[in-house]
Amino acid sequence: MAEAAKPTSAYAAAGVDIAAGERAVDLMKRHVARTARPELVADASGFAGLFRLDTSKYTAPVLATSTDGVGTKVLLAQRMDKHDTIGIDLVGMVVDDLVVSGAEPLFMTDYIATGAVVPEKIAEIVGGIAEGCAQAGCALIGGETAEHPGAMRPDEYDLAGAGTGVVEADAILGPGRVRDGDAVIAMASSGPHSNGYSLIRRVVDQTGLELSEEVPELGGVLGEVLLTPTRVYARDCIELAARVAVHAYAHITGGGLAANLERSLPEGLGAELDRSTWSPQPVFRFIAERGGISREDMEATFNMGVGMAALVAEEDAERALAVLAERGVPAWRAGTVRSGADGVRLSGEYA
Repeated sequence: MAEAAKPTSAYAAAGVDIAAGERAVDLMKRHVARTARPELVADASGFAGLFRLDTSKYTAPVLATSTDGVGTKVLLAQRMDKHDTIGIDLVGMVVDDLVVSGAEPLFMTDYIATGAVVPEKIAEIVGGIAEGCAQAGCALIGGETAEHPGAMRPDEYDLAGAGTGVVEADAILGPGRVRDGDAVIAMASSGPHSNGYSLIRRVVDQTGLELSEEVPELGGVLGEVLLTPTRVYARDCIELAARVAVHAYAHITGGGLAANLERSLPEGLGAELDRSTWSPQPVFRFIAERGGISREDMEATFNMGVGMAALVAEEDAERALAVLAERGVPAWRAGTVRSGADGVRLSGEYA
């Protein structure tokens, strides 16, 4: 006699697989465990992540928070069926905004929405988030995976995250600390990071390129190069600020180098940058040439090889470069803060 089929719940019939969600949680636990910090507090219910702030370490602690996503880069991850690094991008977008204020990232939470929960895929995504948190030194203390059948295709997903950090009130960095003559120290990006991907996808589609094809000038498969994860600067920036007189940081995201650096300058001060001090990665030239995109548009869209900038006292410029070199962060003197300068001006040609 044949075994009777297991009854399907009404919710599962509507497209939401609770069992798959539970399996995804089980699979991601080992990834999350990698990010543990001693301040974590166990919450048996699992409804919230708890974190004990050790106030004895601070005189006047100020909490900082940031939230972000990865934009349409996630669509390339889906087309490549590669999901293990997109979470690093998410963490980079969040924690490197936090560190601009001088805040140490403490913990993050994530949110993943998908058309259908495939436990192994969700675990890959969370594995990337955990790797990013490990690089940043922050804990991944909670998250949510939501199944949205009908609103998203089964193979679609999107993700977002929120992070919290802490900084001493008298150590908050920003425009108010910046002075005429400060050095602009540029830190290399790993590529486009998580910005400009709507334009990148249009270039790929309009030129008939295949993400799976080898591109000699890029030294690899196109899709894999475009999915190079965002460089996470948080720990490096915290260490740099502890050892030299950093006045401000600028996280170079959407809008490019000039627009983001300008946000970290006070009224009356501008910055003069010299393009000849660096050479953007080949991927930027590839996008510009294949898409017929002007330098002006490229610089207004992409980081062009600079993922983070530090404004430091002139006398600390060489020391700052030495600290970053010790930590394996490619960096260089890109320019100078000037009084009376009109915003951020780039001159010269890329090296």
